[in-house]
Amino acid sequence: MPNATKVERVAELKEQIEGANALLLTEYRGLTVEEITELRRSLREVDASLSVIKNTLMLRAANDAGVTELDELLAGPSAVAFIQGDVVAVAKKLKDASKQFPALVIKGGYMDGAVLDAASASALADLESREVMLSKIAGLLKGEMSRAAAAFIAAQSQFLSLLEAYKEKLPAGDEPAAEAEAEVAAEEAPAAEVEETPAAEAEAAPVEEAAATSTEEEADGEGED
Repeated sequence: MPNATKVERVAELKEQIEGANALLLTEYRGLTVEEITELRRSLREVDASLSVIKNTLMLRAANDAGVTELDELLAGPSAVAFIQGDVVAVAKKLKDASKQFPALVIKGGYMDGAVLDAASASALADLESREVMLSKIAGLLKGEMSRAAAAFIAAQSQFLSLLEAYKEKLPAGDEPAAEAEAEVAAEEAPAAEVEETPAAEAEAAPVEEAAATSTEEEADGEGED
């Protein structure tokens, strides 16, 4: 392979490493071309790509990408799964494929800045997938929301019951109004009497003055006679 082609291939691998959520490394010795093609197709279903890579090129690309601990895993023929989706789903696919194709062996992996040995990489397949975990979380949230709604409805019902009980203890609706009117009338009655008294006195005063004048005039007339 010409040197320029190697440089280009290393650059492509470096880009794939940097863009992947995780890497799972396998040994494919003994697999046929048809079997590898079928494996690649199944991994595409879970958003991963499988590439058969020379160890020297993969090691150089990994070093360029800042991953410097894959030396021990890059021994023998290697096929690398570059994972863009759910790591657990890809591990399950590889584990199922290893049962179908015993020649396929999971050698290890790289995820979250750490190298995984064969046992740790294989154990990923025993975890719950992202979809299952999200489904469980959604179920928990739904349960919490249902409990919160039930508590709110119960509190609202209790409040309404207390309100109704309070209403039953109050007097009839007309009685408070009648009492209020009576109180207003009682307050206004003295004021009316006070207002009417000066007016009556004012009307009576001219009458008394007129009577007094008439009496004086009669007395003067009698004196003149």
